[in-house]
Amino acid sequence: MKNFRVTPSLPALGQIAAALDTPVADLFKGLDERPRLVIVRRDERQAIQRDKPRSHIRYESLAYKRPDRSMDPFLLTVPPDETKRPAMPHEGEEFMLVIAGRVDFEYDGETYKLSAGDSLYFDGSAKHRLVNGYKKAAEVLCVFYGSNGQGA
Repeated sequence: MKNFRVTPSLPALGQIAAALDTPVADLFKGLDERPRLVIVRRDERQAIQRDKPRSHIRYESLAYKRPDRSMDPFLLTVPPDETKRPAMPHEGEEFMLVIAGRVDFEYDGETYKLSAGDSLYFDGSAKHRLVNGYKKAAEVLCVFYGSNGQGA
């Protein structure tokens, strides 16, 4: 699984700094800061695009304001008839809580029916996916934790 972070090469960073007319060191300011508390208000959530056009699940980052975090929590909105995305594995662990609606969770060849209030915690190395074959959208809290101690 990708962690939505990109590591550019040094020459690329040099070009970015030159385009911004700033020293390369300024591009790194604040990266080592780790606030003890961050608040992301409902209207501040960052929408993340993943797996388009195979998936129409909307991911909203719930902790993007804290750099170098150990977990990556997202609010997923799974639209009705979401069945296109193939099951995929990734490193690390994952926790899900169905907040509203119903989804089917396919994990390592098995299917589990989940409703609001149901949760699961699993090893991400097995192929898995969320499927919504129902008539209403579902909301799922999803927290990724990478095996290397970083958000997945």
